[in-house]
Amino acid sequence: MTGRTFRMRRVRRLVPGRARGGERGAGRGAQPKVVALGGGHGLSASLAALRRITGDLTAVVTVADDGGSSGRLREELGVLPPGDLRKALAALCGDDEWGQTWARVIKHRFESRGDLHGHAVGNLLIVALWEQLGDHVQALDLVGKLLGAHGRVLPMSAVPLELQALVRGHDPAAPDAVSTVCGQATVALTPGEVQSVHVVPEDPPAVPEAVEAVLDADWVVLGPGSWFSSVIPHLLVPELLQALQETKARRVLSLNLAPQPGETDGFSPQRHLEVLARHAPKLALDVVLADEAAVPDRQSLTDAAKRLGATVELAPVASPDGCPTHDPELLAAAYDRIFRMHGRIGPWR
Repeated sequence: MTGRTFRMRRVRRLVPGRARGGERGAGRGAQPKVVALGGGHGLSASLAALRRITGDLTAVVTVADDGGSSGRLREELGVLPPGDLRKALAALCGDDEWGQTWARVIKHRFESRGDLHGHAVGNLLIVALWEQLGDHVQALDLVGKLLGAHGRVLPMSAVPLELQALVRGHDPAAPDAVSTVCGQATVALTPGEVQSVHVVPEDPPAVPEAVEAVLDADWVVLGPGSWFSSVIPHLLVPELLQALQETKARRVLSLNLAPQPGETDGFSPQRHLEVLARHAPKLALDVVLADEAAVPDRQSLTDAAKRLGATVELAPVASPDGCPTHDPELLAAAYDRIFRMHGRIGPWR
């Protein structure tokens, strides 16, 4: 066995698992139904891992982005921001020539001195199909079919959302003042300390297919990703939060490898759990997954997870090159081990 294979298989369990529910998936065939929630690069990393271990995969994607190409299309056309949806579709592309070619095409950005500068091909394709078909879900399913995507991509809400945050010290000249910061792009880069976030409209409608997917899942994976702007927004859509609380699925929270400058600067792993609990105090978890090298205080993380009803799994999931990014194969091995240890679904390969 190579050193790399050993690292992929070694997952250390800190606390005995908590059994809940019946034999979910026992009569469903060989693969677990998995729903992954998030946005941006964090969700892409999770999807790139999960598509390696299940063919029944649904991504539920945040729709609060207001920067870059997505922000421009949203402002000009009044559509959902397509960027995070595009990234999720690209992450679900296969490793064959067809999949990788289309992944590169939809990620391609135009460079010019005109209005097309900075727009991604995939964003324009998605918006064009929305306008042609008049149906968010049908259009995304069609793009997924074109790409040969290994899974389905859904928006979490049917309307574009504005993210607003209460931030202490957003203005460096007033470090103790708490102010409201508007817009996902601004919140993600704030130099202050984010206290809490909410969305406008305050009671946004969930996409019914996203709610149905969560309720019908064997496993729900939340994170990794920008905590306040990609992970927590899913908990601010009432119907989606209710589904997350009521589902019989087991729930995994995948932590980031490092604090995000601005948004979660200085946060410990357990602080991420505490913030999530403040936004959704009734949401229970089953497993918290973290990279073993990113957890300096294991007992504090274990205690924080226990308050949410969860156990902690530590696994080497970071890229071997030292960058704070998840390695798809290592992350897949960690998810695979968690599903087998906690889910009692049985082998699916």
